[in-house]
Amino acid sequence: MPLEWSGLSPELLLVIDRDSGEPLRPQLELRLRDAIRTGRLQIGERLPSSRELARVLGVSRGLVQECYAQLQAEGYLVTRVGSATRVAAGAGVPSTPASPPPASPSPLVADFRYGVPDLSSFPLADWLWATREAARTMPTAALDYGDPRGSAALREVMAGYLRRVRAAAADPERIVICSGYAQGLGLALSALARTGIRTVAYEDPGSPAAISSAAASAGMSAIPVPVDERGIDVQALARTDARAVVLTPAHQWPTGVALAPERRLALIEWARKRDTVVIEDDYDAEFRYDREPVGALQGLAADRVISIGTVSKSLAPALRIGWILCPPALTELIVEHKQLNDRGSPTLDQLALARLIESGRFDRHLRRMRTTYAARRTALLAALAEHAPDVAVTGLAAGFHAVAHLDGPADEQELISAARARSVGLYGMGTCRSSRATEPVQLILGFGNVGERAVTAGITAVGGLLRGR
Repeated sequence: MPLEWSGLSPELLLVIDRDSGEPLRPQLELRLRDAIRTGRLQIGERLPSSRELARVLGVSRGLVQECYAQLQAEGYLVTRVGSATRVAAGAGVPSTPASPPPASPSPLVADFRYGVPDLSSFPLADWLWATREAARTMPTAALDYGDPRGSAALREVMAGYLRRVRAAAADPERIVICSGYAQGLGLALSALARTGIRTVAYEDPGSPAAISSAAASAGMSAIPVPVDERGIDVQALARTDARAVVLTPAHQWPTGVALAPERRLALIEWARKRDTVVIEDDYDAEFRYDREPVGALQGLAADRVISIGTVSKSLAPALRIGWILCPPALTELIVEHKQLNDRGSPTLDQLALARLIESGRFDRHLRRMRTTYAARRTALLAALAEHAPDVAVTGLAAGFHAVAHLDGPADEQELISAARARSVGLYGMGTCRSSRATEPVQLILGFGNVGERAVTAGITAVGGLLRGR
């Protein structure tokens, strides 16, 4: 399909050489032919008006009209009364037999992909309102590069929000707005590497690929530390030479357990005695069901914890907005790396998020989504109880994924492939383990972006597989 340029005549880069001694008209005809033959101008694409092209090239309009007429006679261009001059059908790069397009995958009855919120529930009307309000009220100076830490307005609002909701020790001066968790982790590790830290630990199971890659980019090595039903094993951590650790204390990824209170205290003691740093991934904290809220670890030791949060789960991953709560000793280093990395995150989106939170619309959205996810969680448990009653399920106290524990002999990949054949997307724990081990067989069932009916239909379709039949 040709590009359609609305409004004024489209621009076209053509170069003619007045010093070559060659007449201008043959040069212009040659340049236009080449542009069509090579595919720069595609079939049906509109050319500039003769008046506009003459003005840009500094030639007479009559010369351009003569060129267009010649190329029309040769079959390169077509002109209709009242319409623009366009590239004619059949002109351009000779067509070659097109390879058949790849077969589209069959639509899934249910895709239990984890880590994705309900994209259809994104509060688009509220976001458009907040964006308009931000654009209407922002000063002209806000369009400049600004502070690499991010918009002062958002940092002020975010500090208040995190103090209120996450019991964090949030200071606007030590908040850095970033483009999501991946950048936040990269900035934190790069800053720590500058202080001489060479080894970072991470939870196992957890996110081995992402953390190892980020650590390698910072010139560090990453080592796994086991997780049990009470969170990361702090004693095992203390036996390593790691001087930093990345963990998810409020809702451990992917097991769903919360870091036990005594381990929280032991972790802080480890950090202070060993002069180490904790990087807290404070994800999924907004969605809880069966337990009291768990505050951010950063609130216990703001001088030892780098806390990273985003709106990827609460709103949508595509917004690419996150924040880093920086310890005083590391703030300047992290800001310096942010400045070098991208000079700061998009300001208008930051101001829109600030307006969304200030107006109460963000809290209203979260309340609505808690109800939605709770209903899907109930549907998941009911479907499993009916179609796979022997499958144990854990990790449902918060967030929007569960862990299903399968008994008996099973092959994780075969199970996933068999489910796909039944138009259901299942995902195993193997990719979350540092060893990539697929035993014991556990499935991570994400229900954030799966409706209640789809949850029921999906579990019904794979119930026999989960029972080992």
